[in-house]
Amino acid sequence: MALTDSLKLAEYTRILKLARKPDKDEFTMIAKVAGAGILLIGFIGFLIYLILTEMPSEIL
Repeated sequence: MALTDSLKLAEYTRILKLARKPDKDEFTMIAKVAGAGILLIGFIGFLIYLILTEMPSEIL
């Protein structure tokens, strides 16, 4: 049990050593892409909602 815990800790330590803080340009690009994705998914969901609420009840 202690051996597996130390191996997990070593993995986490290795990952943290490889990680770095993004610079301003990289962070801005990631934020723009994530925001565009959220807006796109929201728009698709709204279209589905609009279609299903405006569709005649005989079809459903």
